[in-house]
Amino acid sequence: MTPPSIIFDLDGTLIDSAPALHAVATRLLGAEGIEPLPLATVRGFIGNGVPTLVSRIMEAVGLPADAALHRRLTEAFEADYAADPVALTQPMPGAIPAVHRLRKAGCAIALCTNKSEAPARDILNSLGLIDVFDTIVGGDSLAVRKPDPAPLLLACRRLGGGPCVSVGDGEVDAETARAAGLPLLLFTGGYRRRPVGELFHTAHFDDFADLPGLVLGNAVTLT
Repeated sequence: MTPPSIIFDLDGTLIDSAPALHAVATRLLGAEGIEPLPLATVRGFIGNGVPTLVSRIMEAVGLPADAALHRRLTEAFEADYAADPVALTQPMPGAIPAVHRLRKAGCAIALCTNKSEAPARDILNSLGLIDVFDTIVGGDSLAVRKPDPAPLLLACRRLGGGPCVSVGDGEVDAETARAAGLPLLLFTGGYRRRPVGELFHTAHFDDFADLPGLVLGNAVTLT
């Protein structure tokens, strides 16, 4: 039987990017004369893309919800991060071997992230995974981002439109998979803020060594 296609989230799923994004946020706030936020606070803001991340940072430090200020800070954040998206970024334990095992088993593989495509591509390249992924749908690939289902459905179509399984770590991934009508394998070691039981998911795992078995062992009901 042909294995399903797999669509991975990036931040909090395949990689721990919180230290990198926290460093950029610290420099951004420093340029405004504002004390840095704790790493845990910034980690809790990750998942909806840079514009939303910047909005949450602005609110947390008491900056006004001004459109021009938000645009300036978002542009500054994106430029700083794009200069070196690989710095301070590490793969989640076991993620890389799991991806390779799924590929060797015949799975087509896509990335669907709210991160812009260029830094996402740079990160996959740094991890030695760029040739493993058949396609990348980034936060700037469409006019909408997750949790709108359109990016996830685009990734599925690019993989041939057959049975697809989504793999993610948090609220945005759960909302997106539900809206797209796709199964979600929820990684519990990422940036999730709410209890696992409150999130839509088909199955969950805390060790990437278990992921290939969930997919290839037919633990997922495909639609």
